[in-house]
Amino acid sequence: MSKSKVTAQVAEFAKPIVEEMNLELVDVEYVKEGANWYLRIYIDKEGGVDLDDCQAVSQRLDSILDEKDPIPQSYILEVSSPGIERPLKKPDDYRRFAGKKVAISTYEPLNGRKKFTAKLLGFDQTGVQLELDNQQVTIPMEKIASAKLVVEF
Repeated sequence: MSKSKVTAQVAEFAKPIVEEMNLELVDVEYVKEGANWYLRIYIDKEGGVDLDDCQAVSQRLDSILDEKDPIPQSYILEVSSPGIERPLKKPDDYRRFAGKKVAISTYEPLNGRKKFTAKLLGFDQTGVQLELDNQQVTIPMEKIASAKLVVEF
């Protein structure tokens, strides 16, 4: 089974569990690092998640994964916070974090560049709105390879 199918299926199992606990499912990753496969579930909530949140999701999801068995090889399940430089994946993420500094990479150059670090203005039907060098820039959602919050000290 492909990695994208595994992550989609696991997200389908995890979403109701996470939502029932008043948490947000931020992302699901299925990656090989060295000799081991890792299934990583990133959760969040207003004010941040704690170890108890991660443990509760892990226990509930682990039993469903054991029952449904969507992954043929052995793997390590990790449930954690997305961290302070959390990824931005959904349109609601871009709306929620408007006003914050973000780092965005695109699949192809836009105006001669593929990396943008700027103030996030929001999201609309045209894409992600940024304030870059005192100008508004729009990046279409389908052009975004990755996006994350940037911590400012």
